[in-house]
Amino acid sequence: SHIMSEHVRMTDTERDQIDQDAQIFMRTCADAIHQLRTEAHKGVQSAQVKEHRTAVLDFVEDYLKRVCKLYSEQRAIRVKRVIDKKRL
Repeated sequence: SHIMSEHVRMTDTERDQIDQDAQIFMRTCADAIHQLRTEAHKGVQSAQVKEHRTAVLDFVEDYLKRVCKLYSEQRAIRVKRVIDKKRL
């Protein structure tokens, strides 16, 4: 709480901008993973290399999904707080 008292709180406009930027970034990451997945096996002869690339891309995609889920949960909490404030 001491740290929070030293800083000005974010405005709803700033939060909305961060939400918008985060959604764009997550979509960009998902598109990049998809593009990498389509290009990962081009020209590769080794089954081991193909398997490794697939595993790495699966891991990265899973990580992005977990980040997106966490973001969605945090955003839902924020929306709920806004709705609760309006009810009061």
